[in-house]
Amino acid sequence: MENYTIDNTDYRILHYIIEDTRLTHKEIGEKIHLTGQAAGARIRRMRELEIIEGYTVRWNPQKLRLNLHAFITVFLSSNKTHPPFQKFAQEHEAVAELHRVSGEGCYWMRVRARDQEELNAFLDQLLEFGNYRVNLGIGQLK
Repeated sequence: MENYTIDNTDYRILHYIIEDTRLTHKEIGEKIHLTGQAAGARIRRMRELEIIEGYTVRWNPQKLRLNLHAFITVFLSSNKTHPPFQKFAQEHEAVAELHRVSGEGCYWMRVRARDQEELNAFLDQLLEFGNYRVNLGIGQLK
């Protein structure tokens, strides 16, 4: 398996999976002129090679009244705060993404909140670890 490289057929399979994770192996196979069994074998091989790491779903946060979308740069107060901060961010339901970054700040996080009050409560909790800068999303373009 180490020497296995993906080919054009595998790339096409990936394209269809990325576009719609609900497609069956049979449906993918029909699109690329393979049997469902052959498509499934290629998908399993790409999972074993960790080319495919998992599946996801698109959702509409506004339907759940998560109306605020905040991008937060976190500036930790000391090197000792990294582990507890990471634990906090990974366990907090409002944190959609967490990235350790170079340049300005220590971490970048994407947070969703229902309203300003909920966001303020989250920001108050962040102060235990250091300081932050907040930018609010005003519209998603892509």
